[in-house]
Amino acid sequence: MISSMIPGLWMILASILLPVIPHYFRQPTMILSVVLSSLSLLNGFGVFLTWEVLGFNLILYQSDNLTLPFAIIFHLASLLVIIFGWHNKNLMENMATLAYAGSAIGALHAGDFFSLFIWWEATALTSVFIVLAGNTVSARNSAMRYLIIQVCSGVLLLIGTSLMVYQTGSHELAKLDLSSNFGVFIFFAFGIKAAFPFLNGWLQDSYPESSPTGTVALSAFTTKLAIYALARTFPGTESLIWIGAIMTAFPVFFAVIENDLRRVLSFSLNNQLGFMVVGIGIGTELSLNGTVAHAFVHIIYKALLFMSMGAVLHRVGTTKASELGGLYKYMPLTTIFCIIGAMSISAFPLFSGFVAKSLIMSALGGQGLILIYFVLFFASAGVLEHSGIKIPYFAFFAHERKTKVKEAPFNMLLAMGIAAFLCIGIGVYPKYLYSILPYSVEYHPYTIDHVVSQLQLLVFAILAFLFLIKFKLYPSEIKSTVLNSDWFYRKMLPGIGKPLFKNLSFVINLIYSQLELFFKYFMNKTKNLSTSHYVRVITPGFATFVLILILFLMLLMAVI
Repeated sequence: MISSMIPGLWMILASILLPVIPHYFRQPTMILSVVLSSLSLLNGFGVFLTWEVLGFNLILYQSDNLTLPFAIIFHLASLLVIIFGWHNKNLMENMATLAYAGSAIGALHAGDFFSLFIWWEATALTSVFIVLAGNTVSARNSAMRYLIIQVCSGVLLLIGTSLMVYQTGSHELAKLDLSSNFGVFIFFAFGIKAAFPFLNGWLQDSYPESSPTGTVALSAFTTKLAIYALARTFPGTESLIWIGAIMTAFPVFFAVIENDLRRVLSFSLNNQLGFMVVGIGIGTELSLNGTVAHAFVHIIYKALLFMSMGAVLHRVGTTKASELGGLYKYMPLTTIFCIIGAMSISAFPLFSGFVAKSLIMSALGGQGLILIYFVLFFASAGVLEHSGIKIPYFAFFAHERKTKVKEAPFNMLLAMGIAAFLCIGIGVYPKYLYSILPYSVEYHPYTIDHVVSQLQLLVFAILAFLFLIKFKLYPSEIKSTVLNSDWFYRKMLPGIGKPLFKNLSFVINLIYSQLELFFKYFMNKTKNLSTSHYVRVITPGFATFVLILILFLMLLMAVI
């Protein structure tokens, strides 16, 4: 039974049962469900479960050389999240986190687009409750925006899949291109979750609004699932090289001026996704190995950085750079773990980021894409500046803190310690990571030219940061929130929409009242009609519903 169970389904079933389990046993139950799900890793490669429904053969459980590394790291990330949040008694968040991770694991093993769509939407619906668990007004507002955007991704995926079936008769999860209309729909569906340029605002809008545990969970699954889907369906798509290059460079400028350190890490996450997207766009075996390796180590060191900031938030109550500093005296272990994560994301030799990023940079250099290479080179320096230096510096060293705080709880330290150990272990012994990559690889990251060039980049970036700090040229910490593409739906659309809906409500109200008078006149229900008596007030909500219905019908007609 265990061998044929869809991976991740154990975790979803356990999440449903959590309300009837005493809270002392909830976290052990969550751990057990992850362990049971991870037994699927022993099944090897092949198709293990299909379902014939309405003439469609759904491949619910398949595994191959691409799913394996993602399945391993998704299960490992699930364990880290549970350990880090062991103290968390929020039932809704525990249920949502476990179901969310299980849905992401289930999506990895879908062998067709319809099965993928089910899990795709499941990750959206479960993760929105994680954002809601932030339990603030801004978290609730962000959760609603997050839900709309994530559901839109699923709608695009369903439209693309339906067009694919109509035009080709196939719904198999296979390689696509942008020459077909269904390929474009699916491409943008994946692009939303991969946080493509101008489609990425939801990430920085929602992740920092979640709880300390919730942010760690969110950072691990949604975007990496999109990277997996792109690697599965669009390898070698040239436009991804340019999209990825923009993704690596664009967030650097926002991260430098952002005050909230969890938002800095969210911008940094977007930057790191760009490296993976470039690797997919190149499409060679070496670059795809680099993408998978980078996704694997990124989940670990990004989780470590988010956990360190989560521990700070748990003890101090804020992650604003302008309100932090001097914490190294009171949270020394958290400081050390944060520095390890910072060195990993900055790709210092002997840390995990170096052995993964080297694969992508080597593949890029082999293609002769000089401009893209220098964009990624610049972005690597930016990573060191905003995540490698800014995060630990402003959180733990920048200012003298007068109020004492306690070190993070043991469970948080344990989770951070495991992640830190993996960051160093993978960096020192990369052969174990390379052995699970999709393609056999004979690659040696610790060559003289790789190490020297990377050290030169790191030293230059460190000296630049010190120079800016010394001469007070570095942007000061200002109590503000930096908006990027989320400005469109947080500021522009409400600014346009509110007057529009107000005027639309008046017009619909007028039309409704006149139609009512017209029909009542011809039905002879009254002889003395009083216009003012029959005028009804149409609320903006009703007007919005009518507008959405009209837009939906127009979209449906366009698709047909």
